[in-house]
Amino acid sequence: MFNNLTERLDSAFKNLKGEARINELNIANTVKDIRRALIDADVNYKIAKEFTDRVKDKAVGEKVINAISPGQLMVKIVQDELTELMGGQEAEFEVNGNPAIVLIAGLQGSGKTTFAGKLANYLKTQKKSPLLVAADIYRPAAIDQLKILGEQIGVDVYSEPDTKDAVAIAENAIKEARSKNKNVVIIDTAGRLAIDETMMTEVANIKSAVNPSEILFVVDSMTGQDAVNTAKAFNDRLDFSGVVLTKLDGDTRGGAALSIQYTVHKPIKFVSNGEKLDALDVFYPERMAQRILGMGDITTLVEKAQAQFDEVQAKKLEKKIRKNQFDFQDFHDQLQQIKKMGNLKDLMGMIPGVGKAIKDIDISDDAFKGIEAIIGSMTPFERANPDVINQGRRQRISSGSGRNMEEVNGFMKQFEQMKQMMKMMNKMPMSGMRMPGMRR
Repeated sequence: MFNNLTERLDSAFKNLKGEARINELNIANTVKDIRRALIDADVNYKIAKEFTDRVKDKAVGEKVINAISPGQLMVKIVQDELTELMGGQEAEFEVNGNPAIVLIAGLQGSGKTTFAGKLANYLKTQKKSPLLVAADIYRPAAIDQLKILGEQIGVDVYSEPDTKDAVAIAENAIKEARSKNKNVVIIDTAGRLAIDETMMTEVANIKSAVNPSEILFVVDSMTGQDAVNTAKAFNDRLDFSGVVLTKLDGDTRGGAALSIQYTVHKPIKFVSNGEKLDALDVFYPERMAQRILGMGDITTLVEKAQAQFDEVQAKKLEKKIRKNQFDFQDFHDQLQQIKKMGNLKDLMGMIPGVGKAIKDIDISDDAFKGIEAIIGSMTPFERANPDVINQGRRQRISSGSGRNMEEVNGFMKQFEQMKQMMKMMNKMPMSGMRMPGMRR
């Protein structure tokens, strides 16, 4: 995401390469290029100008110490300003009450209903007991969609298909939640293709009736400045508490993420990418600024790993590696854990320096399918005992997996090389060898 903006900003910083210090003259072109990059990313001109004016004022007033270059100082200033532009700090998500009530609003097609399912799934990981409410009385498919999502994550869905009163549905759902000891109610409201008075009045009436602790406005980040204008219209009527940016895995230019907080003075609370129900992240302005500037986001990557890798299993795996007993079943299990962490290209982009290197490379989430097919064609005995796989067994595995012998042999060779590296790791002290997700 934000690939074009990242490239443009990186190009702008190169204007200062070789300069000994920052002054009015050499910073002029850099600031101009930054402003153009922001405008091309669909950031409002006024916001872009105010942003670059602040950057210029700070840069000219800063002293460049010997340890860093003017370009590095400029990156730091822009990072700080981007962080402030997007809210400065992580915003709290309030789920207090008996039950806590979360009202979700937004236009049709923004990913609102999918987000409701993702939020319910997220709250389950926070030890909450959510109830999803289908309050979209105009689109029958919305009720069905919410029920399917609820089944996938094991969350109850309240609906009244024959009722045409969204306020009554919301009120009855809260009674249902109390009777079933559900401590969070998530109300998915109706959306439209464009803002209209009927929709605004209905969602405002639901707000008045249930007094939600959180009102989240869901916006498609691919719509850029239009998303900001829509957010303002909703905020004028609802005074929502936070914004959710969806579809950040698409061709996102960045305008919505960079402009919404400035325009409506409400924080971005969550960002969503992909269709998987665990593809929801709390929004951290500083981390997003780092990603926009191509610095990666190692903190989020570590948190994702910790969420997926079980510490007990990681310790068992560490013991197997130390005894040189790591096998194909262990390898397969680790692949499944990595896949649960999210989109592969996004994950790799969180590693500092990698994002730029892979920006033009198409990394499919199906990248592991060939390996999985090969391992899946092995017998349990072969998975647990890699050394027994001779040429005859490889031929059978090749036929069973639908992969040619060259691929099978290549994978076997890579696996052996990996085991050799693990042997070298055996010589390291225990403190230097930690599996993902293991805390010191």
